[in-house]
Amino acid sequence: ADVSDEVRALPPWQVTLTDGRVLTSEDLKGRVVLVNFWATWCPYCRKEKPVIDAFWQDYRDKGFEVVSISIDDPPDKIADWMGDKDYAFPAAPTNASVTAAFGHVATVPTSFILDADGRVRHKIAGQVHYSRLETRVVPLLESARP
Repeated sequence: ADVSDEVRALPPWQVTLTDGRVLTSEDLKGRVVLVNFWATWCPYCRKEKPVIDAFWQDYRDKGFEVVSISIDDPPDKIADWMGDKDYAFPAAPTNASVTAAFGHVATVPTSFILDADGRVRHKIAGQVHYSRLETRVVPLLESARP
């Protein structure tokens, strides 16, 4: 994977989760967020999801959140796939506000790590690994609210 460090503000964005709730970038302020772009057909996405889930389970009480955004699957397919694997972190299809904020993400998996102020701090083009998340997320948790 190619990992880049950056500090970049984002315009407001929002997703409609598979359960119909709307999650906005404002709702996530104060938390360190992994925005993970993926697709159900992507083999590397499938390999990284258990890692993302384990990291989320270990760090969500310390101010970490995941938003898993499918680049081309409809909400029902996303919900079925996530439910089949027992993943409980938020998942949604992409939309125009996401594209405006993160750009057109066509290569999956691609992830962005946002700090507690909602700024992009890291971009991971490729598969996420637990140690890679630890190295980049844990220092940002100091300014997060659990």
